[in-house]
Amino acid sequence: MIRTTGFGPPVFFFFVLSCLRAFVLMAVGLGSAMGQPTAPDVAARTAVDRTAIFVGDRATYTIELTCRRGADILVDDLSRDKLKTDGLDVVDARMSRSERDDASGRSLVYRFDFIVTSYRVDAGTRTIAPTTVRYAIRRAGQRPEDAVPAGEVQVEGAAIAFRSALPDDREPPAIRADRPADERPLRFALLSAIGLGLIIVSIVPAIVAGAAAVRRIRRPRLLTARAARRAEYVSLEAVRAMDVETIDGRRAALTQLESIVRDHLASVCGVAAAGLTAPEAASALTNGHPPADVVAAVLTTCELARYAPADAMPSADACRDAIAQAETIIGARNPEPARRREP
Repeated sequence: MIRTTGFGPPVFFFFVLSCLRAFVLMAVGLGSAMGQPTAPDVAARTAVDRTAIFVGDRATYTIELTCRRGADILVDDLSRDKLKTDGLDVVDARMSRSERDDASGRSLVYRFDFIVTSYRVDAGTRTIAPTTVRYAIRRAGQRPEDAVPAGEVQVEGAAIAFRSALPDDREPPAIRADRPADERPLRFALLSAIGLGLIIVSIVPAIVAGAAAVRRIRRPRLLTARAARRAEYVSLEAVRAMDVETIDGRRAALTQLESIVRDHLASVCGVAAAGLTAPEAASALTNGHPPADVVAAVLTTCELARYAPADAMPSADACRDAIAQAETIIGARNPEPARRREP
């Protein structure tokens, strides 16, 4: 006997329902997967921390770009000078870069903060234009410069309202009036003249004090020059009183006379005559005071008395003539008139 084993009606019905359920779930899952949009390579988001500003206020315009794994943007497209604004000035710009883990994996996040302000007083809305940012896709192990350009992402702009303390429905009053300014009262005009006179009066004592200080500074110099000139006359009188009849007397007198003349040339005429010969000292005089020929004659006579032998010694008359000529040299600029002007 052959025995046949089969499913009963309940079991068969349950099997059919299970197959239908699996088919429906598979179709729904496949449809959901096909209908779900693909995540973009780069997602852009913008925000503004203030919706309205006054003159001089600052607002922060933020751009956040999220790059999926392998994508990267061209940072130069969001530089400060490429941000286009209308009525706004970019004060500062900052950029930060970080990584974030989400459902799609590890993403690269760029954040750009632009600090903007406005110094214009005309009413209206300040705007920031949309920006286009380029990006590229880089495969694993590929260098950044070898990345293939993939596309562009549009970054939305922003609008910031401008607010003022003045009413919007009223024209501001004119700053300047058409009529001329009022004349000042007479008392204020007199005060100006009085003030100018007081300034002049206060300057006069300062001028007088300055002149007195100058006189005090110049007086010691005049007295010093005059004292030196008197000392030369005293020394010359001492030479004139010496005995020139003897050879030794003439040598001593002419030696002393040479020293007086050379010191006078150095202190009064500015000629360093101590180490010069008679012709050199005479040629060094440029203004004619004292006469160069007289200086050369006196110094020649003095040098002859100092270095010549006894039979070539200048005579007594020649010695007296040299003393007289030395008096002419010293008196070429007589200090007496200056002394008479001294108060």
